[in-house]
Amino acid sequence: MEKKIINTPHAPAPIGPYSQAVQVGSFLYISGQVAINPVTGNLEATDAAGETEQVMRNLKAVLHEAGMNFSDVVKTTIFLSDMGLFNAVNEVYGRFFDSDFPARETVAVKGLPRNVNVEISMIAVKGE
Repeated sequence: MEKKIINTPHAPAPIGPYSQAVQVGSFLYISGQVAINPVTGNLEATDAAGETEQVMRNLKAVLHEAGMNFSDVVKTTIFLSDMGLFNAVNEVYGRFFDSDFPARETVAVKGLPRNVNVEISMIAVKGE
């Protein structure tokens, strides 16, 4: 199968040697997104809920570029700077899905890029 690199100016440019997403067949693998505003290139959120909102908008832009949406997401990974942010992140994250939630794990890590509190990656599958 051929792999296709997915990039959109409506999500932050990668801050390292990776792509926003890679599509292989009907599978889309989205790299972890943080709360960088793609228009300004800055971190503008002031709390975990605000960060999650921006992260989910960034993910939505990548999904859209690949012709997908949140209903196509089958797996997510959420990285948090502190597990105490779990409820605030869940509240925002959950609003982006109907009731058909993807599989997921959430882990607390020692540090994240740009000292953010939230990073989320996704795997989506486009139905035929």
